Amino acid sequence: MLKPLNVTQVYRACPEDAFDFEVTSELESLDMLSGHARARDALDFGTSMRSEGFNLYVLGHPGHGKHQLVGRFLAERSHDEPMPPDVAYRYNFEEPSQPLHLLLPTGMGRVLRADIEQLVEELRTAIPAVFEGDEYQNRLHELKQAMGERQRDAVEGVRREAREHDILLLSTPNGFTFAPAATNDKMMSPEEFEQLPRDERERIEGTVQVLQKKLSQAIRQMPRLAKQLREQITALNQEMLQTAIDAPLAELEERYADHDGILNHLTALRDAMVLHVDAFVAEEPDIPPEAIFSRFHINLIVDNTNCDGAPVVYLDLPTHQHLVGRIEHHVHNGTLVTDYSLIRAGGLHRANGGYLVVDVRALLMHAGAWETLKRVLRAGEIRTESLEQAYGLISTTTLEPEPVPLDLKVVLLGERLFYYLLCENDPDFLELFKVQADLEDELDRNHGNQPLYARMVATLARESALRPLDRSGVAAVIERASRLADDQTKLTARHRALSDLLEEADHWAERDGAQVISRAHVDKAVEQQLWRASRIHERSHEAIARGTVAIQLEGSVIGQVNGLSVMSLGDYAFGQPTRITATARPGPGHVVDIEREARLGGRIHSKAVMILSRCLASRYAPDAPLSLSASLAFEQSYGGIEGDSASVAEACVLISAIARVGIEQRFAVTGSIDQHGRVQAVGGVNEKIEGFFDICQSRGGVKGHGVLLPATNVEQLMLKQAVRDAVASGDFHIYAIETLDEALELLTGMPPGERDDEGHYPAESLNGKVVERLEAFHRAVKKRAASDENSAHENATDKSKNGSKIEDVNGDKEGDPESEEPDDGH
Repeated sequence: MLKPLNVTQVYRACPEDAFDFEVTSELESLDMLSGHARARDALDFGTSMRSEGFNLYVLGHPGHGKHQLVGRFLAERSHDEPMPPDVAYRYNFEEPSQPLHLLLPTGMGRVLRADIEQLVEELRTAIPAVFEGDEYQNRLHELKQAMGERQRDAVEGVRREAREHDILLLSTPNGFTFAPAATNDKMMSPEEFEQLPRDERERIEGTVQVLQKKLSQAIRQMPRLAKQLREQITALNQEMLQTAIDAPLAELEERYADHDGILNHLTALRDAMVLHVDAFVAEEPDIPPEAIFSRFHINLIVDNTNCDGAPVVYLDLPTHQHLVGRIEHHVHNGTLVTDYSLIRAGGLHRANGGYLVVDVRALLMHAGAWETLKRVLRAGEIRTESLEQAYGLISTTTLEPEPVPLDLKVVLLGERLFYYLLCENDPDFLELFKVQADLEDELDRNHGNQPLYARMVATLARESALRPLDRSGVAAVIERASRLADDQTKLTARHRALSDLLEEADHWAERDGAQVISRAHVDKAVEQQLWRASRIHERSHEAIARGTVAIQLEGSVIGQVNGLSVMSLGDYAFGQPTRITATARPGPGHVVDIEREARLGGRIHSKAVMILSRCLASRYAPDAPLSLSASLAFEQSYGGIEGDSASVAEACVLISAIARVGIEQRFAVTGSIDQHGRVQAVGGVNEKIEGFFDICQSRGGVKGHGVLLPATNVEQLMLKQAVRDAVASGDFHIYAIETLDEALELLTGMPPGERDDEGHYPAESLNGKVVERLEAFHRAVKKRAASDENSAHENATDKSKNGSKIEDVNGDKEGDPESEEPDDGH
């Protein structure tokens, strides 16, 4: 018989004397990536590799706290890296729908913006002052006066010539007209003109025609002269405007002489003001001065003044617009309008020159975001446009800002499932994300790692501003970390669970008025965590305790065993026993899995039953057919059954049904079996043992009860205190089994027996009874088959005889001429 495990085998305590500190405040902080050597090397490589496509994907469980781990690493890495330039957009005077970008040295963006704002304020005062000054007004008056004199001279020349020919040039409301002059220099009346000699009248009329042509020529010169006046005025305006803007612009051009983009913008400002000089002079200009001044400003979309090294940007809502930015609109006269000042930066703009951190689940959830990110990385530039514009879903006029060159590393955070799905289904993924940083789920628990883990606990407490832990508190946290890892030799590497535990322990320490967190506070936090999540656990166990769900814990029953299962609800799991039954009778060698037939069994469970049936066949009928018809069922199970952890229990209960040997109901069994009868490891052993323990305790006590589990699972045992106390007192037993025979011996109390040299089991052994029973089944099947064959032969003979008689009668009838009916001629 196997001996039960002792209390040191079912729980690995952490001795407090393993630590050389009193409280964790004495310990130095630890790099939280310690223990994740593979992931750290990948992060180091990916961030230093500047070739295209070497972006990173950080794989890990959601409980790792990937954002904090990666954020801390990138903050340290980016601290010594150069700060990226500021990014601004400026008005494109040649093509207003295509704003131009400015890449400015770090911090220069806000300085340039302030300088241009000051320039605009100065020009608002200086330009009107110039055009309202005496110099401008006098020169303008001189130009107008000179032009007026030229216009008058042209008309007066015609007037003088007409006077020489006794003809007057008169001004009328409708223009100019010619009339003959009288002796008193007055206009001759029509009567007087008619009394003149005919030759005189003809002379006057001819002269008037000549004068009219000359007058027309003089008048036609008027628009040209007006144009010359406008050109002169424009030239004057431009000259005066230059005097107003030269000094402030020259100052800025000198200040930014080393930056071509700024100089180009200042040159464009000068040309725009000169081109639209009338806007500063006319009373009602087509373009008001403010509209011109508004084009001078820069739209600073990224200001890296406060950056300490390269930027690290975490984008928590990675939509298309939040990645590449957006172009806003405002309503003007009922119409949506926009301009370069309404361009807004996206996460890629802010992270340009540094690192963009994105959660891959959030990225894949938003329409178009994943394709947008890939397109940007492939193009190497950030093109700000709406999703509708990118896919050609709208045709309205909008802005097309000049793309910004891209130089950054994208770090995706996600679960392993998403990584492998993207590898499988997206051919671009591995071209763009060539570096995987795979975080460890568990760390080794050894004498070297426990002090480091204590420093990690101290670091978590310090970062969350919690009370320090004493040695007992650290020991309790390490023991809990092993339980979370389900392994005595491992410690969980998922920081979120530890952070939550420390914060709750700090809460209970505050309730007690303690200055440090001790074991009692950690145990209290664990107890409360389990209590808050255990409502369904208690209801399920209550149904068993009340007998609603039938679980037998005493006596010996043929064809019935207590299996163990685990139910997972969110991040909480609990175990509970399940009654497994079996029947056996002579048959064609089939083991019917009722769960599978009812479509409640999963594929892994179905595979386990097939392995079990082949194991029994090779074990008990290696040279003959297995004449067995058996069935297996999980009683009162109304949900799906999955996994192979019940296959040892199923094998035992099936053998019990075949041999008609009872199974002790005070035991529960878990474990997987292979085709050779070896017991294999399963999951959730802690929850399974504790679940059976709780049921026994609620049904009258645990004394004499126990659990059978695979020997390979012993190192995973980290059982709660109540179970350990019962094990220590000898009331509750836990057995580690390696073979099916060991399980059968414990459950039935009978020696399983071993084959002799001739391949026979001892007659009084359990295996001998199974073989004897199966041979009886085989004889019964053969007898039934022979009986069925005889019956079939007799039936065939009877049919043959009956068929002969019929043939004879028919033959006689056909052969007897007297039996033939006479032909009556009809």
